[in-house]
Amino acid sequence: MKPSVAIIATSLDPDSRSQILARAALEVAKQREISASFIDLRKFDVPLSGTVASWESADAEHIRRILKPASHIVFAVAIYNFDVNAAAKNIVELMGSDVFEDKTIGFICAAGGRSSYMSILGFANSLMLDFRCWIAPRFVYATGEDFEKDAIKSPEIAKRIEDLIDDLLRHGPKT
Repeated sequence: MKPSVAIIATSLDPDSRSQILARAALEVAKQREISASFIDLRKFDVPLSGTVASWESADAEHIRRILKPASHIVFAVAIYNFDVNAAAKNIVELMGSDVFEDKTIGFICAAGGRSSYMSILGFANSLMLDFRCWIAPRFVYATGEDFEKDAIKSPEIAKRIEDLIDDLLRHGPKT
């Protein structure tokens, strides 16, 4: 079976920079002729995990059907207060181990400044230890200076996205 990647754009902000990064990753996957799915959480009405609505959510079930067959998952996240955004954490809790176990996970981060560079590690550790995911050792971390309006201006960030997709597929569990 060929590898497939699901990219989850977790920011709910209409002007999200992590969404821009996520779409760039999708383009790289398509250029590499990798089967790719894109989940833009702004297009879903996803309830908070643990509520009665979360167990009956058609949107959560739709996301589950996209993620479950993927061999690799990329989280494109906004970094707030030295952590990933709440929507990313909510998706992990809603989907659980039957979706994430034994998947290779990569991260693309958009942050306000350089000082929260290592913020993704808590989230990565949770996925690795709680859900037995494989974590790609390369991740993308971009700040405002890496963008120009609604596009990536930094060639280094564009290259890091390419490298992430290539490394993610090269080093993950085989499907």
